[in-house]
Amino acid sequence: MITAAHCELMAQYNEWMNSRLYAVCASLPDEELRKDRGAFFQSIYGTLNHIAYGDLAFLSRFTGDPNVIPEPKADLFGSFERLKSERAGLDQRILAWSASLTPAWLAEPLTYTSKIDGKTRTVAKWVLVTHMFNHETHHRGQVTTLLSQMGLDMGSTDIPFMPRFG
Repeated sequence: MITAAHCELMAQYNEWMNSRLYAVCASLPDEELRKDRGAFFQSIYGTLNHIAYGDLAFLSRFTGDPNVIPEPKADLFGSFERLKSERAGLDQRILAWSASLTPAWLAEPLTYTSKIDGKTRTVAKWVLVTHMFNHETHHRGQVTTLLSQMGLDMGSTDIPFMPRFG
C-alpha cells in the first residue's frame, strides 16, 4: 500500500509538472493547441482537458466535490485560459486533499461506477489514488511528446529534478 507521504509527493509533482507544462502550452496559439495531432484525445487541448476530467472524476469519488462527475468527452472549460486557471485551482485542491490523507482512509474500499465503461467496481482507495496520479503522468507524457514533435522542450520531467530536491 502507498503512504500518505507518497500521495503528498505525487500531488507536489503533479502541481510542478502542470505549472511547467501549461507555461509551455500558453506560448502556443489556440489553433495549435486544438489541432488534431493524432493523439488519443486528438489535440494538446483535448488531452489537457481529459486530465482535468480524470482529476475531477476521482476527486468527486474521494471528496464528493464536484457532486456530479462531468461527462468524459465534454469540453469542461471552453478555452485554454479558463482550463489553465481551473487547472491551477485543481492542483491546489489536490495538494490540500493529499495532505489530509491517512493510512486508514487509503486502506478503505470504494465502490464506484465508471463513466468510461459503465461497470461498478469496489477497489481500495490507495489503488484509485495510485491510478489518479498515474493517469495524470501518463497523459502529460503524451502532451510532452506532442510538444517535442513541435520542437518545444519541457526539460526534465523527473521527480528528483523538482526544486525541493535541489
